[in-house]
Amino acid sequence: MDITPTEAYKLFLQDPDAFKTSAASPEEFLEAYRSAARRAPNVLCITLSTKLSMMHEAALLAREMAITKLAGVRVEVMDSWQATSSEGMIALGAARAAAAGKPFEEVMATARDLRERVKLIMFLDTLKHVYRTGRIPKVASQIGAALNIKPLLTARQTVKFLGIVRSKQKGIERILRQLRADAGDGPVHVAVTHAYAPDDAEALRKRITAEFNAPDLWMAEFSPVLGYATGTGTLGISYYTGD
Repeated sequence: MDITPTEAYKLFLQDPDAFKTSAASPEEFLEAYRSAARRAPNVLCITLSTKLSMMHEAALLAREMAITKLAGVRVEVMDSWQATSSEGMIALGAARAAAAGKPFEEVMATARDLRERVKLIMFLDTLKHVYRTGRIPKVASQIGAALNIKPLLTARQTVKFLGIVRSKQKGIERILRQLRADAGDGPVHVAVTHAYAPDDAEALRKRITAEFNAPDLWMAEFSPVLGYATGTGTLGISYYTGD
């Protein structure tokens, strides 16, 4: 990574049509496995949902390559069913289990458990760029942007439509209402994520701090790979309840 997400979004806004994405190659995954194998005999690779990217397939091909090129190293690949900070929460939970000295099978079980529990809600400030996902025709995304339609989306294996709002404030309230319905008064672990909208993300973080029992609360930027399809201004939360 030679630029930050913020710098990438600045480039995106200058010329959105020049912004391109591509999946990592099997060779790049193999190098990541090799690097990890210098620190541990077991490697768990947690990827983007197979319905959203070719990354998982590349990771599996690299795993086959590792059988001969990384003798004695066990590599496992898991589809997170998620993206962005939701995927990150699964990886973090697995890393915590590993750091606590849990056997590799328990580390993988922790990741699978979190995969079942973690949720993602995103608010898109514009439909202008969504046609790049291949799921919405360009003319439809342009009409939606002109009508100021702001969708709410979730992801579990693939991106799903939750509803529409007409303003950012209403979108934030819908996100908080869903979080309240799932978490109640119990503990909830939350990551607030944004695409070039740090002030909005900070305001949402403060609301969650004040209104919820959130022992873990992070802020992060959406990967520019996601911002390529959603555009700037996107705001979301990833979360799971309980321990």
